[in-house]
Amino acid sequence: MLMGKQSWWFNNKPVIIGAATVVGPDEGEGPLAAEFDLVHPELDMGQKSWEKAERLILEQASEFAIQNAGLDKSQLQFYIGGDLMNQIISNTFAARALGVPYIGVFGACSTSMETLALAAQLVDSGSANYVLAGTCSHNCTVEKQFRYPTEYGSQKPPTAQYTVTGAGAAVLAASGDGPVIECATIGKIVDLGIKDPFNMGAAMAPAAVDTIQAHFNDTGRSPGDYDLIVTGDLAGVGHPIAKELLLQNGVPMDNTVFNDCGLLIYDLKKQKVQAGGSGCGCSAVVTYGHLLKRIKKGELKRVLVVATGALLSPLSFQQGESIPCIAHAVAIAAGGGE
Repeated sequence: MLMGKQSWWFNNKPVIIGAATVVGPDEGEGPLAAEFDLVHPELDMGQKSWEKAERLILEQASEFAIQNAGLDKSQLQFYIGGDLMNQIISNTFAARALGVPYIGVFGACSTSMETLALAAQLVDSGSANYVLAGTCSHNCTVEKQFRYPTEYGSQKPPTAQYTVTGAGAAVLAASGDGPVIECATIGKIVDLGIKDPFNMGAAMAPAAVDTIQAHFNDTGRSPGDYDLIVTGDLAGVGHPIAKELLLQNGVPMDNTVFNDCGLLIYDLKKQKVQAGGSGCGCSAVVTYGHLLKRIKKGELKRVLVVATGALLSPLSFQQGESIPCIAHAVAIAAGGGE
């Protein structure tokens, strides 16, 4: 049901009964390597193009998630997915192979929580019994589309982020064993006029702050109600900005652990990833790999994942437009959480 102005409260608490993650070699060298279901040793993954490699990891993550849920794909009512490619082709082609009724969405890097929130809404309302939510990104597809091809060898400023090669998928059900979705806050577009595609963190930080504050206003919760609040991919530049803005606005973030998926997935001291991770796969693989495992182990009882997205395109950049940004938040708790 609607809570406040832009949040959904899920009375029936849809359950994540299965999830899976597939990543590339750089992610396999990071601190969360052991949390992923499959690590590919090469970026091309035996495929003829980067785009085909991206599609492959999404298909694999989807298959693993369905298997981990103890289901067959014929039992799914819907698949909700999106990515960063033009016409979200990675998801469209993966959905073609999956053969499940498909809802394609685009939220840039916020797609992980956008798809999860929509899946939870379908299950909570009784519109579906089982829904698969998924997203993906690949370093060489995204860099080629939004900045410069990897083969070009261009230098990047310290503010730039490193696109995660990874795919994450989760199956939601009305009942079962696993973490539950308590509520979600759908973000608004926030655009402060930043035009630099090499400074996504600064562009997205205000959107994350806006959604976090809206979540607290709508739900009556505060930072202390969460063991962890994690943004999607603000990384080393955007996350400190978000923290400072929340402090200025009087939000007591010191009452919780506040981190970022783009900082968690890589070792910034050892890996050449500029400011940290980004991409649709960033918050997806950290959430469905690392965070869900911590919840299941009892290390975390309630987490708020605030996935951020920069809604630019090559065309809008070429036409000199600024970068509209958005963030979607989903509260995930241990089964039976209040």
